Amino acid sequence: MIPADRLMIEPGRQVKDIKIDPDMPIEKIFKEMSQSGGFESVNLSDGLEILTDMISDKQCLRFVSFVGAIVSTGLRGVIKDMIRNRWFDVIVTTCGALDHDIARHFSNYKEGSFTMDDRELADKNIHRLGNILVPMDSYGPLIEEKMQEFLELEYQKGTRQMSTAQICKMIGSHLGADSFLHWAYKNDVDVIVPGIMDGAVGSQIWLFIQKHRDFRLDMTGDADLLSGRIFKAEKSGAFMIGGGISKHHTLWWNQYREGLDYAFYITTAQEFDGSLSGALVREAISWGKVTPMARQSTLHAEVTTILPFIYAALVTRLKR
Repeated sequence: MIPADRLMIEPGRQVKDIKIDPDMPIEKIFKEMSQSGGFESVNLSDGLEILTDMISDKQCLRFVSFVGAIVSTGLRGVIKDMIRNRWFDVIVTTCGALDHDIARHFSNYKEGSFTMDDRELADKNIHRLGNILVPMDSYGPLIEEKMQEFLELEYQKGTRQMSTAQICKMIGSHLGADSFLHWAYKNDVDVIVPGIMDGAVGSQIWLFIQKHRDFRLDMTGDADLLSGRIFKAEKSGAFMIGGGISKHHTLWWNQYREGLDYAFYITTAQEFDGSLSGALVREAISWGKVTPMARQSTLHAEVTTILPFIYAALVTRLKR
């Protein structure tokens, strides 16, 4: 018996050749791709349509989730600009995003390559993140100094308990215009970090508690914040950049309002291993995390390559 999803369906539109003229705006290229029948190009074009409508929908609670590693790259600038543009209401990310945002505001990372000798790098006190080089002095010791300073200032004000959303606002208040946390703080965008203990910032919170035993990390405060926003939302949508805990936490909380109405997911993971990162958005429909009638698309692509082009097309579209 042939599975239902493999039964022959009525053919769609005619496949058209892509035609690119000199000086053609990038959004027009996306339009050409939408009718090309190309294997991932259609998903990319669909994703642009979904994001345009989601960001423009005034009734929609808009999420963006992303993995921390991309903040170590120049894509940090695109993430920052999306938040500065007020395109999203809630960010769900990993502790690494906080680590890299702090480190790059106060210091610099360097370009490297995937083929460098890691033993030699270790001897020189340099961490390697893919093809990004992170000098040790730009990471651990720096984040320790800044987080202890930030937390101590908050403690002296009388604060004895903070959620991850409150910690992210605190950090953002100390950073500048190059930082996505700064713009989240300035534009009142909530930043939730469900796995905050898995990184340098989380370790510094733990160390701070060792010296201040009356201080607490309030994870349920984030749950209260998310439930308060999601239960009231007329619609919800998410742009999920990479998988892992940031993607899952976004989907998990949206099941409490019967799922996302808009969903666009970019990943390099494959679904054959059953992982959450590899799961297509449509799989979440079976869990009630995406509505059956949702506008949804999954794009298999490396995000530091593709997101600048998506952003450029969105800027043009949303200006109209």
